[in-house]
Amino acid sequence: MRAAQVTATTGPAGVEIREVPDAVAGPGQVLIEVHSVGVSFPDLLLSKGEYQLRPDPPFTLGVDVAGTVAEVGAGVEGFTIGQRVAGVLPHGGAADLVAVPAPFVFPLPDGTSYDEGAALPMNYLTAQFALDERAGLRAGETVLVHGAAGGVGTAAIQVATAMGARVIAVVSSNDKAEVARAAGAGEAVLLDGFRDAVTALTQGQGVDVVIDVVGGDAFTDSLRVLAPQGRLMVVGFASGQGIPEVKVNRLLLNNVDVRGVGWGAYAMVRPGFMQEQWQELKPMLASGVVRPPIGATYAFEEFAQALVDLEERRATGKLVVHVRD
Repeated sequence: MRAAQVTATTGPAGVEIREVPDAVAGPGQVLIEVHSVGVSFPDLLLSKGEYQLRPDPPFTLGVDVAGTVAEVGAGVEGFTIGQRVAGVLPHGGAADLVAVPAPFVFPLPDGTSYDEGAALPMNYLTAQFALDERAGLRAGETVLVHGAAGGVGTAAIQVATAMGARVIAVVSSNDKAEVARAAGAGEAVLLDGFRDAVTALTQGQGVDVVIDVVGGDAFTDSLRVLAPQGRLMVVGFASGQGIPEVKVNRLLLNNVDVRGVGWGAYAMVRPGFMQEQWQELKPMLASGVVRPPIGATYAFEEFAQALVDLEERRATGKLVVHVRD
């Protein structure tokens, strides 16, 4: 079978499509015939050897997949051959076939395409974890989303909207503002000067929750726009400007929190947790509020180019690679 493999941790240049032995379903696993693979920031970091997980090359990329069930391993119930599913794993999904632990495999609704399925697991389960489990979001609260035109950003917009929140998107350009609004954001402001814009939009009250996938120079102003008892969710550092630091006196004076959002580390060691999350997403999918925006699609041979586009911040929504038609 074919697989998109990192042969050297030199970034996208070290990614090749190679022939590898066929995957098989072991006990407790579901073998998926992959149609679509989502491209994510962890893929880029893995290709550079900069992720917290550092497998030795050669290894296969691919965190989010969607396709059909090809084989069911011993001890697995609830899946049938040919069933449409999505799955998530630390890496290894960018191949013709992938064996995924059954707790990390989810039936796809009839109205959800393979491309949308490959956009769902990591981004939307991360957003649901950030907003529900970590932020304790309540209906009627206001959520500020940084990097709002990207994969996690658009997921956060839609999940927050489905939970009854007002959403303000922060983006780097007017074009990306349109992407964020199309995803469901009620308002969108530019990163340059966002603090003043958000203060004006909230009549000086501030926001209850910040979803920050960007980090960098905007971090301090994100703290400053929190309302009393506001919560800033640290999801990632896509800006590449380094990891910001917190002066804890700001937390004390304003009664605000900074909370980490490490969805993978939490969910992958709690086998039933992702399935519970998926049940929370199902009515959001059925209502149409959650519908992943697909920014661009690529042929399987173009996996490295998709990583380049992600690295150079040309991506909006979710980038998806087609493994088969």
